[in-house]
Amino acid sequence: MHLDHLSFAVGSKNLTETAAELAELFGAPLLTGGPHPRFGTMNMILPLQDGQYLELVEALDHPASDKAPFGQAVRERTASGGGWLGWCVSVTDIEPVEAKIGRHAVPGNRHRPDGFNLTWRQIGVNGTKADPQLPFVICWDIPAEEHPSRMADTGIKLVSLDIAGNPERISDWLGEKAIIALDDVTVNWVAPHGTPGIMAAVFETPNGEVRL
Repeated sequence: MHLDHLSFAVGSKNLTETAAELAELFGAPLLTGGPHPRFGTMNMILPLQDGQYLELVEALDHPASDKAPFGQAVRERTASGGGWLGWCVSVTDIEPVEAKIGRHAVPGNRHRPDGFNLTWRQIGVNGTKADPQLPFVICWDIPAEEHPSRMADTGIKLVSLDIAGNPERISDWLGEKAIIALDDVTVNWVAPHGTPGIMAAVFETPNGEVRL
């Protein structure tokens, strides 16, 4: 397992406005991702080092965002003011994760502005909705060079995460490999006093250290 990306939901401002604010903060533009037709959402991408990226996401006015777990999660996070939605780990074989969770992965896709169709399978969003400290899992069905982290070289690196939660809970959910996926960043585990999940992330950027 590899820490693939972090998801951040818009709040009262829309995707374009929030992306502009984050671009000023990070010293690098967020890039147009595209709509997720199966989930009723749309994103913009900030590529990071180490094969990772930050996803800024909003729910669309579309029936899928009311029915698909990911669309529901985004809509609910936006309604509560926006902010960190969750973290995602990638795998090259989704079947062991399906066996661990006890359900099948669902397909996802989005067309980039250049027309390339990114496809993947994901699982675990219902777990993330119920307990936001838990990651969801993605298995990309694309060549490595098409991964969203390759869209641009921003020079930005994720260096640490503050997570309200318990690593043992995550190990119970996906196994020890989910914790190992975080080895490349410093993780500060904080006892939750409310909703668990990502509290903050720290990045090295052209503007210096940024805490979001």
